[in-house]
Amino acid sequence: MIYHWKREMDKNQQTYFPGNGQMNLTEQERELKRLQDELNEVRMERDILKKAISIFSKTDRKFSGS
Repeated sequence: MIYHWKREMDKNQQTYFPGNGQMNLTEQERELKRLQDELNEVRMERDILKKAISIFSKTDRKFSGS
């Protein structure tokens, strides 16, 4: 098995052990990662806004009921 891995590594030296933990990504992979990061950020912002709306709507009910 080790010999098989070594042959594969010798064929694809650029993709094995690129160094410093950084991956060599294609243009499409970089774009996909950027879009995933953006989606995660937008979801987080949405969740924060939902919580804020919930808090403010509770506060409004307390003041309107008094």
